[in-house]
Amino acid sequence: MTHSTRYKNKIVVVTGAAQGIGRGVALAIAAEGGQVVLVDRSELVSEVAIEIEKIGLPGLMLLADLETYEGADSVVTQVLAKFGRIDVLINNVGGTIWAKPYQEYKPQEIEAEIRRSLFPTLWCCHAVLAEMISQQQGVIVNVSSIATRSIHRVPYGAAKGGINAMTACLAFEHAQHGIRINAVATGGTEAPARKIPRNANPMTEQEKIWYQDIIDQTVSSTLMKRYGNITEQVNAILFLGSEESSYITGTVLPVGGGDQG
Repeated sequence: MTHSTRYKNKIVVVTGAAQGIGRGVALAIAAEGGQVVLVDRSELVSEVAIEIEKIGLPGLMLLADLETYEGADSVVTQVLAKFGRIDVLINNVGGTIWAKPYQEYKPQEIEAEIRRSLFPTLWCCHAVLAEMISQQQGVIVNVSSIATRSIHRVPYGAAKGGINAMTACLAFEHAQHGIRINAVATGGTEAPARKIPRNANPMTEQEKIWYQDIIDQTVSSTLMKRYGNITEQVNAILFLGSEESSYITGTVLPVGGGDQG
């Protein structure tokens, strides 16, 4: 099988690369000839780096807490020191921590959801823009979600709605600098069990019921009546990150089996 070379000679930063969609994106870009920079706060990302060495250029692995600006800024600084530029940034950090009706959230849980699913994208875009403006070129793909219209995860939906808004606003601001900024709104996605769960505490019986409500609503809202898979999300992200989408910016592409989010 011959792989595409869409990403040959591209320096691509993938955040949240240790597992799930981020891992799939990183491996696919490496297979297409890209120089991948793997960013995560978990040491598990080293396993992905080993996988990448088998199929592509050695991946640069960076550990960082992207919920802080310092973490995002350190990543950009280190990538520029090694490669001198950043061609593509894929912001993939995020994910629901709790699943329950909004009134059941504690204030600190609401703040934690926003820090997890909005701030890493805000910080990474801010950290990388000066360099992309200087380069007069660059591509940013933000991973959003169709959970902007869903149940039992209002703070997460609000965070992803923020990502959709910033995608559109940044695209308006920076098209003049040769920078394209789009988002993929992922739908329900079948994935292996997380090696590090987003919530370290086991779900109560009530929380299990609420989470099943999310699954049922997600499937019901799709036209295809099924969850997607990681490859289906990865394909859309790689398309928007490549020159194949050169006349697309400011767009949120729903990949949810017909659910527009």
